[in-house]
Amino acid sequence: MFENLSSKIEKALHTLRGKGSITDINVAETVKEVRKALLDADVSYPIAKEFTDRVKAEAMGRNVITSIEPGQLMVKIVHEELTKLMGSESVDINIKGSPAVVLIAGLQGSGKTTFSAKLANYLKGKKGRTVMLVAGDVYRPAAISQLQTLGTQIGVPVYTEEGNRNPVQIAQNAIREAKAKGASVVIVDTAGRLAVDEEMMDEIAALKRELQPQETLFVVDSMTGQDAVNTAKAFNDRIDFDGVVLTKLDGDTRGGAALTIRYTVQKPIKFVGIGEKMEALDVFHPDRMANRILGMGDVVSLVERAQEQYDEQEARRIQKKLIHNEYNFEDFLSQIGQIKKMGSMKDLVGMIPGMDKLTKNVEISDDAFKPIEAMIGSMTPYERRNPSCLNGSRKQRIATGSGCTIQDLNRFLKQFEDTRKMMKMVSKGGGKLPMRRRR
Repeated sequence: MFENLSSKIEKALHTLRGKGSITDINVAETVKEVRKALLDADVSYPIAKEFTDRVKAEAMGRNVITSIEPGQLMVKIVHEELTKLMGSESVDINIKGSPAVVLIAGLQGSGKTTFSAKLANYLKGKKGRTVMLVAGDVYRPAAISQLQTLGTQIGVPVYTEEGNRNPVQIAQNAIREAKAKGASVVIVDTAGRLAVDEEMMDEIAALKRELQPQETLFVVDSMTGQDAVNTAKAFNDRIDFDGVVLTKLDGDTRGGAALTIRYTVQKPIKFVGIGEKMEALDVFHPDRMANRILGMGDVVSLVERAQEQYDEQEARRIQKKLIHNEYNFEDFLSQIGQIKKMGSMKDLVGMIPGMDKLTKNVEISDDAFKPIEAMIGSMTPYERRNPSCLNGSRKQRIATGSGCTIQDLNRFLKQFEDTRKMMKMVSKGGGKLPMRRRR
């Protein structure tokens, strides 16, 4: 995420890092390089210039030149200005109403239908709401089928009317159905076009006028860069939406849309899509995004994701088994499942400060656990529960069944045993690694 932008801004700030001779000339040169980095990230020139002018004014106002740590102060100023540019703070979705109506708008291919299902899953799981999805794209049967499939996947009903070509009428009927069935939120997926056209604008404007939604969200593909910003402006001028959703942010190496869409339309970015899974949806936090752009990671979001998957009762069970040396492959497999629910491995690694640099040219795949899962899957139930029983013949059978070599299996078994020993020490220490006794 934002690899190109991050590396170029970091390079621009490198000359001011640490102590040294700092002058108004090299501060100006640094600001100029930051501006180039923003332009390369597909940020428009007027916005890039205004941003860097503010950074320079702040740097001069805070006496960066005479500061003890000029580089650190400059990074702090850039971080503050990036945060302001993206909206300063997160803005929650408005789901007050009985039911609350959320209208989803955007171009075809922007990810509206997938986001609608992700939002339903988010509101159901994290907000405890009863949700109904509405298939309002009457022009593409595939969109209706996709929404039905996703609805089944997340356990959320999808309202459709076969043969009805009036999206306003469909949505109104769906709201009545939701009231009757006690649904607290109705999410209306709408039709998109390949480009902004008058017919589409008339339709989405009519839907907003007739439904009076509590929340209208504009979904845009972040990888389209400045085009995304221009499209957002066209939609906002017509329907005055409440917030923006950036999809495919995990594949965006430039970051132009994330940086400038808030500034251009003066509407907050509320959510970002970071993968294909239904759980791959994050609330947008400008300060955390600024951290990631400047290579500082996002530990807060990483901890939040871990807490969402954290099962206190399961943790106590695992701790007890570790203390009694009963931790086995079934427990290990369960914990792998919890890690996988947290999101893509590449995104998780990117949240750890400094790891984006260490893994810059390393391919991080979500399939990383597959060989381990295959090995454990090739074991019998008895073998999974009793790791110490694995002798030569059992290992040979497991290696053959999982498609790996004996060497691969032995390497995994050693790693498993080392992990088990470390986890046992941590558990006995009340969650802390044991301190080495002073001599």
